[in-house]
Amino acid sequence: MASAGPSTQSASAPAAPTQVQAQPLVAQGDWTKNLVHLAKTAELKKHALTLQLHTAHILSAHSTLDQKNKTIQDLKEQKNKLESERVRLLKCLREVNEDRDKADILEAQITSECADLRTRIQQITDGEYALAKRDVDALRAELGQPPLPSLQATLEEKSQQYLQERRLGADAGAGAGFKRGADETGTGEHAQPVPGKRPRGRPKGSKNRVPSKSAAGTSASAPAAAS
Repeated sequence: MASAGPSTQSASAPAAPTQVQAQPLVAQGDWTKNLVHLAKTAELKKHALTLQLHTAHILSAHSTLDQKNKTIQDLKEQKNKLESERVRLLKCLREVNEDRDKADILEAQITSECADLRTRIQQITDGEYALAKRDVDALRAELGQPPLPSLQATLEEKSQQYLQERRLGADAGAGAGFKRGADETGTGEHAQPVPGKRPRGRPKGSKNRVPSKSAAGTSASAPAAAS
């Protein structure tokens, strides 16, 4: 009985765990070189992306620069046109100013002449004309004739006569222009026939026209056949 106890205890005791040692990883081939290659490849991709981004920015800037240069060229052409137009307008303005100065000088000269003429007319009217008209009216009154019309009435009559002559001249010019236009369009007495339209009737000279040889032979053979 005493010997059975220890054997039972030894049979029921748990087994001791066995420790498994991990096997170390052994690199095969030149792994250092591969690692460096992978690192350089990743760095190359990074720099390539950066380069592509900068290239896109440069291309966009070049496109914008081309557009700006084209705009500058268009502006230069427009500026040249405007400068030419400015020079032309300045020349025209200078000519207009010169013509205006000439017109001002001529106006002042004519105004001075008109003032001199008015002064002379007034002097003659108040002096020699008044004395002469008074003598004439006195003599006409002695002869039983009516006095002469006043100077103002004479001037108004001359003005009316001048306006009447101008109106008649304008009417005559308008009538001559209308007649000339009618002759040109062919509605007057010397109207020309419309080209392309054949006149009616027998043509001129058809009665006295000499028949051709073929027609003469045909007419001569007809009586012979009849006989």
